[in-house]
Amino acid sequence: MPSPTKKEMSAQPASLKDILKTSLPAVFDLSSQTITWLIEAIFIGHLSAAALAGVGISLQIVLLTLAILLTFVMGASIIILRYLGANDTWNANHVLAKALMMGTVMSIIIGLVWYFGGTQITHIIKEDEPVARQFAVQWLKTASFFAPIFVVNFIALGILRMAGDTMITMRINLTANLIHISLLPLLVFGNFGFPRLEAKGAALAIGIGHSVGFLITLYYLRSRKCALFLSFREYTTPNWETFKLLFKLGLPTTVEQLVWAFGQLIISFFAARMGIIPLAVHQVFIRIQSVLTMVYQAFGITGMTMVGKNLGADEEHLALKVGRMAGRVAFFASFGIALILILLQKYILSAFTTHPEVIAYGRKVVIILALLQIPRAVNIVFSGNLRGGADLNWLMWLSIFSVIAFEIFGAYVLTVIFHLGLAGLWSLQVVDETTRLILNRSRFRRKKWKSLKFNMLGE
Repeated sequence: MPSPTKKEMSAQPASLKDILKTSLPAVFDLSSQTITWLIEAIFIGHLSAAALAGVGISLQIVLLTLAILLTFVMGASIIILRYLGANDTWNANHVLAKALMMGTVMSIIIGLVWYFGGTQITHIIKEDEPVARQFAVQWLKTASFFAPIFVVNFIALGILRMAGDTMITMRINLTANLIHISLLPLLVFGNFGFPRLEAKGAALAIGIGHSVGFLITLYYLRSRKCALFLSFREYTTPNWETFKLLFKLGLPTTVEQLVWAFGQLIISFFAARMGIIPLAVHQVFIRIQSVLTMVYQAFGITGMTMVGKNLGADEEHLALKVGRMAGRVAFFASFGIALILILLQKYILSAFTTHPEVIAYGRKVVIILALLQIPRAVNIVFSGNLRGGADLNWLMWLSIFSVIAFEIFGAYVLTVIFHLGLAGLWSLQVVDETTRLILNRSRFRRKKWKSLKFNMLGE
């Protein structure tokens, strides 16, 4: 019997063990960043409710900006996964270098926008809350100095993660975030003789931590210890055909994520108009949900990685099988998380603030946050499966529809006309995620993704 080819070996059926082997490191990797932001929110929340609200708004602005970078992360990852599935590492490394080159150019522009545009952007906070606006501007301007390092590292880690090197990305992010956490009490409150910098200190902590992370990422990309290798020659040599392909595949995802982030910003706008207490609770919920979303993203990335590689190896039936299995894993994980949120709600909210009104208000609507977990988790996995199949335009138009229907029109109706408050805003997200889950799962089952193709470089 002839021995299996490399292509056949790369397309072996994925088991539950394979999914967990890739996704569990990604859980720690992705959630470590949002857990760190959550811990930062706890520190900031103990300054004041205004500080928590202001820094929370700035963080959402940063996340909205980072969504632009998904053009390079997603576009490059889809191409790289196909090349890795076909065992073409040269072209995979070529695409990595061009994505980082474009990301470097964008990072300079982003840093300037954060610094000079922060004051204008934070005007969404009520006029009678100048202290909250001041905290927002301080955090964003300080973070702008680290934008080039933060942005390039974000792109590099995103590509490595989707290529399946989740153990490496976990080590890098854990190191960067441990440094961030260690510096928070020193720079925010001025412990052990350090200056009390409050919001500026929080931004400095994240900047220093990710600067160290960037150096470790660069080491791995040059050491040949991961799936990809960064050639400085390729990094400094433009290739317009590759740039066009990156934009073609990545732009729909960027639009999708920008629209989604814009929708979340609109939701925060409605929450901000309710007053400091609802806005503070909203920011706490956002921090909690961001951590949990990263857990679900780990399963979504696993689905995307395995679907993409199997399609690159022309094994479509295996791509379908692994996508379904990843969805089942996400369902059971999210069900357990929802129970934890319900049972431990008092302790979770108390970790963020000692303000009795914020805690009391949060406990009234935390059940809705718990109900959101299951549709959100499973929808993220099926969205990842569709991305692995390059069904990006579908996801983009679905996101546009849901933001218009729910985050804009629905939020206005429930909060302005019916005055349902924060409960109305978070109930909308449950309906939104459930609707998108039904549609994405249906499209995946109908195998629309299998017919989508793109030309590889050199073909």
